[in-house]
Amino acid sequence: MNYTLIKDFMGLLEQFEMENQDHPNAYSGTVQGFKAWMFDKENAAVQRELEEPYWEGKENGRTPESAINTLLVHLNRYAKTYSKSAISNSEFSTQEDFIYLINLKAFGQMTKMELIKKNIHEKPVGMLIIARLLRQGWIVQTESDIDKRSKLIHISEAGLEALENQMEKIRKATHIVAGNLTYDEKMDLIRILNKLDRFHYPIFSRNIDAHELITTVYEEYSFGKKK
Repeated sequence: MNYTLIKDFMGLLEQFEMENQDHPNAYSGTVQGFKAWMFDKENAAVQRELEEPYWEGKENGRTPESAINTLLVHLNRYAKTYSKSAISNSEFSTQEDFIYLINLKAFGQMTKMELIKKNIHEKPVGMLIIARLLRQGWIVQTESDIDKRSKLIHISEAGLEALENQMEKIRKATHIVAGNLTYDEKMDLIRILNKLDRFHYPIFSRNIDAHELITTVYEEYSFGKKK
């Protein structure tokens, strides 16, 4: 009996059921539905191969990983320019100020380190931002009932007001950053970026020393090895 084939089939069946739960009206939960799903998957894979995109330097052997890194850096810089415009002529010093407030408004009170990690900052940088927000009176600090050594912070009324005063421009900036993507392209991009975020966040949370970071991750995740 070919157990490898059975294992592969069960993996596909599990993927089919998971996707069907997210989109219950896409395929029927029958053999026919599974066959239709497989057919569409195969067609999509072929289509992707036929439509492999061009990236700068591809003809000279530049790797897709290099192109991805460069494009992410460029997009981050574009987003920062729009964020800078969104807070011009306001009391905000940096985009991090309003991003911290937006997170507190959306997710409620949390410890300083929880807020810093949610914004993917190192502790010294995050503490400076929090100190600035405290001086502005935009956040309030209280002792935790669970751990007296921890400080909980939440957004103040003044912080909500400062945020609301800029929200129209901030919303416009976020729309501009999404550019001319269609709705379906936005959904695809969110799925891809979520996948990358789920990969990188646990690594970031380990606080691996900078001297060891690349070597550790490269070896643990077997990058460069043939699959």
